[in-house]
Formats: sequence, structure tokens, C-alpha cells
Amino acid sequence: MNAAVIDQEELELFREMVLRALEREVAPYYEQWEKDEITPRELWRTLGEAGLLCVDAPEAHGGCGVPFEYSVMLVTEMARLGYGALATNVMVHSDIVAPYVAHLGNDEQKDRWLPGMVSGDVVGAIAMTEPGAGSDLAALRTTAVLDGDEYVINGSKTFITNGQHADMVIVAAKTDPAAGAKGVSLFLVDTTLPGYAKGRNLEKIGQHSGDTSELFFENMRVPKSALLGEEGKGFVYLMQELPRERLVIGAIGVGAARGSLDMTIQYADERTLFGQKLKELQNTRFRIAEMETDYRVNKAFVDQCIAEYSRGELDAATASMAKYTSTEMQCRVADGCLQLFGGYGYTTEYPISRAFIDARVQRIYGGTSEVMKEVIARSVLGR
Repeated sequence: MNAAVIDQEELELFREMVLRALEREVAPYYEQWEKDEITPRELWRTLGEAGLLCVDAPEAHGGCGVPFEYSVMLVTEMARLGYGALATNVMVHSDIVAPYVAHLGNDEQKDRWLPGMVSGDVVGAIAMTEPGAGSDLAALRTTAVLDGDEYVINGSKTFITNGQHADMVIVAAKTDPAAGAKGVSLFLVDTTLPGYAKGRNLEKIGQHSGDTSELFFENMRVPKSALLGEEGKGFVYLMQELPRERLVIGAIGVGAARGSLDMTIQYADERTLFGQKLKELQNTRFRIAEMETDYRVNKAFVDQCIAEYSRGELDAATASMAKYTSTEMQCRVADGCLQLFGGYGYTTEYPISRAFIDARVQRIYGGTSEVMKEVIARSVLGR
């Protein structure tokens, strides 16, 4: 991966375009989507038409071919504006699934899937987590057995982002159950094929409009051409691609924290308590000072990691650090800001309440904070 020189003026123009599109296509409807607990399928095509999907995908396959910084800025701005569920859905589609296809797929696979992902005609998901496995990828029970020119997939997945709307799912399955992690392979699964079924859209305490589903595979036959990369290298591929996922989750945490701070600073300037503006009270001033510092330290580290990723230098441990520290910070800031709102912060009338509940899952998906600490510890202390 070669680092591209970022034209900051062009990046700012892109950011302004993103904000205009979100104001037009998302802001008027987001509250209703949260109540509906799902976004409409048509939103994906709307986002595609607005140029907000897979922006760093290769131009040959429909993308803009812009540097990674453009893609991560896009979902960071969504998070800053309080669209946490949308940021997660788009992140999985554009910053996880599309790069897997672009980096690991052959020309036929890229031609088939990437243009549709850019336009929004194809929604992408990745299915790793299982009911009994969680973060333990070596314990996967979903199997893919070669039968002639087809693989037969059986198993189930849960907590799958974009599962309700997905047209293509990258499925992690065991092609050699006796080989542990070395027996995992990845497949580009067309969800229109027989044997595929989606369960309910899971009810969550936060990110209500997020599409998070159970998936089921019953004697589902996929062609050999659905194999992504080489058989048995799925675990290696996952480890190879996870740094980007974890870095972008950390960046979303930084963006969301900025949004929480901005709304709290404005509230502190408007709210009067004990005859003073809230911002004049020492407790408020000290808490804002602490949280602003917390935010800036984490933003500086994430920005450093983004630059390292663009240069092809970001390792798994450092990406885990970025996710771990930034999502923990996001939760601290959301909690501290809600406290400054007092009772109003506990009502859904004020968006800080959504920032608080949306933040919590960031410490879980993409690898829990505990898993991140183990990855970091191994890089320092060994196994």
C-alpha cells in the first residue's frame, strides 16, 4: 500500500459535500428510522448516488480511488453528527467488506461485487460471529464442505451488521474442521441463493436504526468461485484486514466524542444553575477540561494510526490500541457529558442520551476491549 499525498483543501471540500448530503438525505429522517429500528433499503442507493459509499474503492470497479482518509472521515462525520447506527452500517459496508473484496478477490469477484457496492445496489455484510463462538474465530461451527463444483454451507451467525439488507455476505466457515484456525475459509455468498435465511433484526439498547441480524445457512450451495482467496487461509485474511476495521471503529469513537462535547459545551453556555451559567461553575469547567484533553490525546493517536495505515505500516497491536483507547474514551466522554445535562440528559429529548447508549457497543464489536488488551499484551510480553 502506497501512501498518497493528501490535498487538505480537496479533503475539506469532500467533507463539506458529505455534510450537505447528510443534511439533505439523513437529518430529516433519522429520528423516524430510530423509532422504526431499521433504515429503509432505498437509503443505500441514495447514499451511493450521493457518492458516500466505498469512496476509496478502485476507479476500475466504480469507486473514486481516493485515499483511505476520505473514507474514514466520512463515517467519522456521521458519528459526530449523532448518526451512530448509520456510521456502523456504512463502516461495515465500505471499510470492511469492500476492502476484503478489493484486496483478496480475483478480477471476476471484483467486477461482480464492487460496482454494486459503490452504487448501493449491493449491500455488504461480513459474518464471523456465531452464537457459541463470539470472538473465538477458531471455534467456528459453520462448515463449508466441497461437493463437486460447489461448497455446501451449514451453520448460523449472529450480531451481523447489515444482515437484513445484505445482498452479499462474506461468510467465515470451516472447510477443515479438524484444523482449528487453519481450517477457516472465506466465501462471498450471494444471499439470493436457496438455503440462505435471515432471522429477526435484533433489538438493541442503542444504535436502534442499525441493521443487526441473525443469519442461517441450511445446505446452502455456493459455487467454487465464491471462495475468497485460498482455502484454509481465512484466519490469516481476517488478521490481515482487522487492523483497518479496528482503526475505523476507533475513529468513529473519536468523532462521536467530538459530537458529545460540542453539544455539551453549547448546553453549558445556555443553561443557568444557581444564578450562573453552567459553564461558569468550576465542576463544569474541570470536567470539560478533562474530557477535551481526553478527546484530543486520542484523536492525535488515531490520526497517527491513520497515517500509518495509509503508509502500509499499521500493525495489529497498534490498531488494537487505537480501538481500545478511543472507544473507552468515547464512553467516558458520553457519560461525563450526560452527567452535565443532569436529568435532561436521561431523556430522549436531548441527543446526548443517544450518544451515551450508542457508544456502549463500540467496546464490544470488532473485538472487545478485553480482546484488544490481550492482543496488545502479546505484542509486548509474548503469549
